Amino acid sequence: MGQGQPYIRPQLPKQQLQLTNLDKVFWPEGLTKFDLIEYYVDMAPVLLPYLRDRPLVLKRYPDGITGEAFYQKECPAYAPEWVATLPVYHADSDKTINYILCNNEATLAWLANQGCIEVHAWLSRAGRLEYPDLAVMDLDPAAGATFAEVLEIALLVNQALKEFHLIGYPKTSGASGLHIFIPLYPRWTFREVTAAMGYLAQLIVQVYPRKATTEHLIQKRRGKVYLDYLQNVRGRSMAFPYSLRPLPGAPVSTPLTWEEVAEKKIAPGDFNIHTIRGRLERYGDLYRDLLERPNDLTPLLELAI
Repeated sequence: MGQGQPYIRPQLPKQQLQLTNLDKVFWPEGLTKFDLIEYYVDMAPVLLPYLRDRPLVLKRYPDGITGEAFYQKECPAYAPEWVATLPVYHADSDKTINYILCNNEATLAWLANQGCIEVHAWLSRAGRLEYPDLAVMDLDPAAGATFAEVLEIALLVNQALKEFHLIGYPKTSGASGLHIFIPLYPRWTFREVTAAMGYLAQLIVQVYPRKATTEHLIQKRRGKVYLDYLQNVRGRSMAFPYSLRPLPGAPVSTPLTWEEVAEKKIAPGDFNIHTIRGRLERYGDLYRDLLERPNDLTPLLELAI
């Protein structure tokens, strides 16, 4: 099916889903809502294992990346009954939010049909919600910093992780930065994981203060790479592997090898909706071991707290 053809009602696993406005342009270069849905259905086998049982935070672009966008945490009342949800209480607002869980292809397609270009998920799962099974170091270049410098800082993070017998998995953010995911046993609270990542970030700043920073004020980060360890706070969500991003060229948050990071021959725009399928055919899922190799945070925590 292509642009301009009649809308269809495809049969997805055990559910039927009405797709709408498939010809609507979502990226200025001509990619449509159909391209968005098709991408996520294609990526379901590699994406769904990472999303399983994680609360999602939706950012919807009903008119594509040039239109108005809005965040949505609460599952809408009109969602099909087969869309799974998880009620989560937030003490700071004294509210319970019914988050969507994306555990199957049908839900992923439904989310794309809602204009959800990005897939943002919690770092913890239902059943052990207060104990993340992922930590993340988000490397965000401020104005004046280059992607090559992001890669340089990432190598320092990897070296520090190895000192504490931790394994990190790098990926492009899909924008201008880099994420390093660290799989964990779900034993430590968000507060403990945040403290551990904060300690690690400070080590990097001490080693390379000219280019690394944990400064919260944006105007004080110029020319440096911000190590955003606060992404590990409870309730935050991250762009997960293979998430599209709402930027020109339809970039994809793409797993990397540490060899690619060290060679510094890559650019964020290399990884997009047009190239990701070929990359998967060539390399497979570079994050495939992530869920099978949890790390022990104890050695790092003993210094951090």
